[in-house]
Amino acid sequence: MLTAEGLDKKLSLATEVFSNWKNLALEYRCEMLFSAAEVLRNGVEEYAQMISLEMGKPIKEARTEVVKCAWVCTYYAENATAFLASEEIKTDATKSYLRHDPIGAVLAIMPWNFPFWQVFRFAAPTLVAGNVGLLKHASNVFGCANMIEEVFLKAGFPVGVFQSLPIGHDAIEHIISQDIVQAVTLTGSEKAGSAVASQAGKYLKKSLLELGGNNAFIVCEDANLEEAVNTAVTARMMNSGQSCIAAKRFILLDEIYDEFVEKFVNKAKKLQSGDPQDEATQIGPLARKDLADQLHSQVQESIDKGAKLLLGGQQNDCFYSPTVLGEVTADMPAFQQETFGPLAAMIRAKDIDEAFALSEQSKYGLGVSIFTKDLEKAQSMAHLVSDGAFFINELVKSDPRLPFGGTKLSGYGRELSKDGILEFVNRKTVYVK
Repeated sequence: MLTAEGLDKKLSLATEVFSNWKNLALEYRCEMLFSAAEVLRNGVEEYAQMISLEMGKPIKEARTEVVKCAWVCTYYAENATAFLASEEIKTDATKSYLRHDPIGAVLAIMPWNFPFWQVFRFAAPTLVAGNVGLLKHASNVFGCANMIEEVFLKAGFPVGVFQSLPIGHDAIEHIISQDIVQAVTLTGSEKAGSAVASQAGKYLKKSLLELGGNNAFIVCEDANLEEAVNTAVTARMMNSGQSCIAAKRFILLDEIYDEFVEKFVNKAKKLQSGDPQDEATQIGPLARKDLADQLHSQVQESIDKGAKLLLGGQQNDCFYSPTVLGEVTADMPAFQQETFGPLAAMIRAKDIDEAFALSEQSKYGLGVSIFTKDLEKAQSMAHLVSDGAFFINELVKSDPRLPFGGTKLSGYGRELSKDGILEFVNRKTVYVK
């Protein structure tokens, strides 16, 4: 862990480096991002092994995560020039326009569940815009944090443009209070988000929060059930269910409820649990035993309230078996709470109106999926969804080309796409008379 003196040295370095980095040509910064993508692609196996060892992600999924990080680097390297271009605005001036300037250092407080992706989706747009990055990673993935810093160094980024800070939560306010730090982005729990947003507000620094989720997955009577089930199992069980944007509440129209549940259970039964380093493993351990304990408690309390255990419900230390609960209702933890593990909650709805009403009955607002053959009708219902995303015939996912973020207790602000790079720049008005 960094000492207080060591932390202040890194903050001083960030201040010094920013004065040079912000003035380098955008084309040069884009080339650096292209190089970072190449470093990631060349080191997929090494980086994936660290992800899997530190937090238990199945090795195949860990490789996919690294490749996605290379994609986001390439995406911003290709598009930053257009995204950051000046925007002319017609007024009575001889010329008036918006320009986009870097703001300083951005502090990123990141979680363990996607230890590379969560960092790179912040870092790629932030650094190419001319800012410098400071990473406070989760304590159980410090190995990943060190490797990420090495990626940027190997790619040719100047020392200090991106720094990993092995610190505890008690040092965060000190960092936010520094003049060089002009914004903070956090992906994590509601509690952490609220605390960090309060600290950012205290020092009048911008904040972006991507917090928990309890995504609904609506299946209509006319849906292709084979496709819906295949997507549903992936949407719930990927990363052993440890994802904020995972589908967690499966809201099924009564007409297809029984068939969907039967198909889902049969497919989930076939998922291979085991050592995350094994190529055949699809469900690895949860990242910590307390997370498995919490999930088991949510399962048991839901059963006590009337849910039917259709599959799983077994815990072995950090492992939790793929679990399906049927006849889940709105008063149960499996409906109300975010469940961070391989638990699928099956919920009946008598019609589409009730399905959307149940979907909205959540304090979270990351995303909703709906499966139906009537694409026009589905699009006409988009306004019924208060979440940050609405996916038709697909699982909710992040994509560098699309803005990503939530509403309600899922946070605020947008990452990725043009929106993501503009979150941490000074959109400066220039007026020429």
